[in-house]
Parts: sequence; C-alpha cells; structure tokens
Amino acid sequence: MSQSSSTSSRLRLLVLSNGHGEDIIAVRILQAFQEQANPPEIFALPLVGEGHAYQNLGIPLIGSVRTMPSGGFIYMDNRQLMRDVRGGLVQLTLSQIQAMRRWVSSQKKSGKPAGILAVGDIVPLLFAYFSGANYAFVGTAKSEYYVQDETGLLPRKSKSARWENFSGSIYHPWERWLMSRRRCQAVFPRDALTTQILKQWPIPAVDVGNPMMDGLAPSFGMQRFYTVDTQQKELARPLVVTLLPGSRPPEAYNNWQVILEVVSALLASFQERDAVGHTSGSVVFLAAIAPSLDTSQLTSSLQVQGWRPHTESPISLPDANTLIFKQRNAYLLISQQAYNDCLHLGDVAIAMAGTATEQFVGLGKPAIAIPGQGPQYNYAFAEAQSRLLGESLILIEQPAQAAKVMRSLLQNPDSLQVIAENGLRRMGQPGAARRIADCLAERLVLKSKK
Repeated sequence: MSQSSSTSSRLRLLVLSNGHGEDIIAVRILQAFQEQANPPEIFALPLVGEGHAYQNLGIPLIGSVRTMPSGGFIYMDNRQLMRDVRGGLVQLTLSQIQAMRRWVSSQKKSGKPAGILAVGDIVPLLFAYFSGANYAFVGTAKSEYYVQDETGLLPRKSKSARWENFSGSIYHPWERWLMSRRRCQAVFPRDALTTQILKQWPIPAVDVGNPMMDGLAPSFGMQRFYTVDTQQKELARPLVVTLLPGSRPPEAYNNWQVILEVVSALLASFQERDAVGHTSGSVVFLAAIAPSLDTSQLTSSLQVQGWRPHTESPISLPDANTLIFKQRNAYLLISQQAYNDCLHLGDVAIAMAGTATEQFVGLGKPAIAIPGQGPQYNYAFAEAQSRLLGESLILIEQPAQAAKVMRSLLQNPDSLQVIAENGLRRMGQPGAARRIADCLAERLVLKSKK
C-alpha cells in the first residue's frame, strides 16, 4: 500500500471527556497512541472546561468549550447544576452534540474510518452512542468498590444508598445498555473487581489497569533508601508526610488552612517524643501544590503559625523554586514542580484531594483525610472516597485526631503491609494507558476499517 493510501485510511479518533481529571487521563492514552507505528489522527471535544490538556499536546478541538460555574462538580450538588444551567449548560451541550455529529458525518462522507473514545461517566458515553460511530469507553467515575469489596456489600447508613447497587452493579442498567451495544468495541473499567462484575453481561469489559497510575515515576531510583544498612538508614531518616490540599481555588486555599491545623496537631504530639519510631526525631512535610495556585496565600498562613523561611532541607527535590520552612526540628517544603517525588517520598499523606489522594494510595501508602467545605472535597465526597480506597484511607472528623491515627499506623508494620497490598489492588499497576491504546488499535481501529 502506498504512503498516501495508508494515510487516507488512518483512523480518525475523536476523544470525549467531561472534566479536568478525565482530560488528563485521556491525554495519557493519546500519548500512548502517538507512540504507535501508525497512530490515528486525533481530535478532541472536552465537554467540561476548556481542554487545556489537549491543547498543550497540540490536539485540535472540534467544538465549543466553556468553563461552567460549578467547575464540573454538578453531580455533587443540585444547586451547582442550576448555576450551570443559568450559565448556558443546555446551549453548550446542544452545540457540542451538533459539533460531534458534524465531525462524524464529515468522516463518513470522505470515506475515512472514524471512532469515538469516551472518557469519564455516562455523559461522554451517551455522546458516543448518539454519534453513530463505533466507540469505546474508559469508565473513570465508577467502581464496584464504592458499594462492595471482595467479601461482599459494604454496610451503609442511608437507605437510599441501596439504590447505588439495586441492579447488581454500580453501573445502572441504562449505562450497561450503552456499554453492550454492537458499536461499543471495548470498555475499560477502573479496576479488576468492576471488570469482573460487568462481565456478567454482554459487555466487552477489559481489565488493563487504571491510567491514573501512569506518569508517576519519581526523579530518583526506587532503591534510594535500600542499601546494606537499610534498616539503620530507614530509622535515621525523617518521617515524611505529604500534604495534598487539592488543586482548585479557592477550595484548595481553604483546605490548606485545615491541613495546617492537622500539621500543628502532629507537631504537638511529636514534640516531646521520638517521631513515630524515626530516631532522627525530625519530620518533613512535603506540600504538593498545583502550579495554578498562588503560593503566597499559603506561605502567609505558615508564618502566622510559627514557620520561618529556611535555606537548607533534609530532602532534595527536583524543583529549584522549592520553598523551605522550619519550626524546631520540623521542616515544611512547598513545591509546584515535584509532584511525583512528593508522592513517592511520603510515608503517609494528609489529603483533601481527589485524584492525588487516589494516586498516593495506589503507590501502596496510607492517607489520612479530613472533609472540607467543598464543592469537591466535602463530607459526601470524602466518605465515598473512603469506600473506594478501603483501609488505605482513614477518614477523621477533627484535625486533633490525626496524631493518634498516625502513630497507630506507623507503629503497626502488619497494617502497613495490608494497606500497601490494598492500594495496589484497587488502583492497579502503571502502564494502563499503553495497554488501552494497544487494545483499541486491535478493536476500534480495525473494526472501523472494515
């Protein structure tokens, strides 16, 4: 086949996603596609937000994009939904449907094979169904772990919670219907348990892992602390606590205030005692801060609580702009460019975030969470996340409770081992994006060429 013929028969792939986190996951899959020998021509339609992740990768957008007042969290609060409706949600959705159908129609008229990759929840899945093209679905929003684990259904306080699993799955019958259509070529659930449940129906579910765990390699070799005198070095090094306030302002700034209350409670607990088995007695707090946040709003709160700027740190981060603070024998580092290292170096996290908390737990580590005021990390979200992550996420109600939980965790090696295995099982091994791209190359690409 000539090069021109090969080019004309390449799959055109349209990616639909409905949220910033979903955009990031979609982009990881698209990057894996671009590394293939004959990658598809890729287009995107972000249904929520402005699609900066796609634009940064040079992927063209085919329709209107707009940031809604809720920031994409309408499913948590009916008031947020009404704000979005008043902000033009209905008109935006209709224009996006029209843009998608025009795109699919133009591919059919030109004889070019086309497919849809929906990433997120039922909204992009519905779009994909109405497109008239073959499609695949990456389900990021739902997991059977929200309602059950390997031993059975989870106990719930609310009677209404029973409806989450009324039909035998966290995915409702209408969602499963969309996933079982002839044009749906593949479904990629979050985890093995969800895949196992979906396979009870004629759904092409494939367990390849969760792309959320991709792209998290640290800057240092994993053998950093493991040498002949490992045990002595492990005891001598400081306890490292990762701080995850979330990425969305102004909520992240409010979360930061709560996290600093937890930090103060921990310092008071460790002040007169060895820091939970680490003979150095020192503690390092690593704050993984999104580049979109203003660090001056964070540092002003620190100095009020007695933290002072410092020039030296017991931990080296690949971020020349790391801000270092010290209070007695404790250090607090703020970094906006060393996210992966902040996750890998932490022994435990104080977490008020969505994706970041799940990624930390997926590395086999425990996280302590405290609900905020939202709109994202409120009590409902944190409680649901604690079901999703099981024993790896310990939910507390007051900052003062963190010290007791921390000490109990880190003095119990058996519990830490269970938590490590649980996190890896629920979040999966890295490499899912490449496995999804490879699977789609076999199913969606080849099917669209027939």
